[in-house]
Amino acid sequence: MTFKDHFTTAADAYASARPTYPPELFAWIAGHAPARGVAWDCATGNGQAARDLARHFARVVATDASAGQIARAPAVPGVEYRVATAQRSGLPDRSAHAITVAAALHWFDFDAFYSEARRVLVPGGLLVAWAYSGIRAGDAVNAAIGEYQARYVGGYWPPERRYVDERYETLPFPLREIAAPRLELRREYTMEELVGYLASWSSTARYREATGADPLPALRGLLAAAWGDPAARRPVSWALHARAGYTD
Repeated sequence: MTFKDHFTTAADAYASARPTYPPELFAWIAGHAPARGVAWDCATGNGQAARDLARHFARVVATDASAGQIARAPAVPGVEYRVATAQRSGLPDRSAHAITVAAALHWFDFDAFYSEARRVLVPGGLLVAWAYSGIRAGDAVNAAIGEYQARYVGGYWPPERRYVDERYETLPFPLREIAAPRLELRREYTMEELVGYLASWSSTARYREATGADPLPALRGLLAAAWGDPAARRPVSWALHARAGYTD
């Protein structure tokens, strides 16, 4: 299966504007892993999850198929970055106690990845994958984002994005599953920072590629009336959808 790179062209926006994950998630992962030796953060992007995993595991190997994303990942003690695909990590057999996949599993070749995960995990190793959706920024701002989707980028989501819309509930997950925590992502944005987050959407990049037009000026116009003072910081949140399970 060919690697589908939806994010290298938006790597700068991804690095600066994406929300971080709640600390409770990583404490839960560490508490349910069979040991805290090695964690593989697969499809690490610019290392958002890897940085937090390093607080709980002795060593984190963070891989991504996009060299552009890896190039923007900051150096963190205990984290080793590598350019590698989800199905060919380069890790030794039975070397990882936990695998994490943050906002990326829906893009994978499932069979190939799960085969690689079983090879890399120790017996009884933990796999946790999550995504997030349902942006909440207040009624007026949400309406502006909805109009942006309806008029511009909504038809340009890749088909795999449906798993996120379905809260990961329909995602194939052939492990011995356990209940994952229900959490939220939270961040405060100025209007322009929120524009940066929406610029990092795969649908925004695909709209630009397909039409040759930049939808962000129109987005700024839609948000301006709803936001008020563009320098004001507003709280934004998303629901986190996680799946977790063990290898046999």
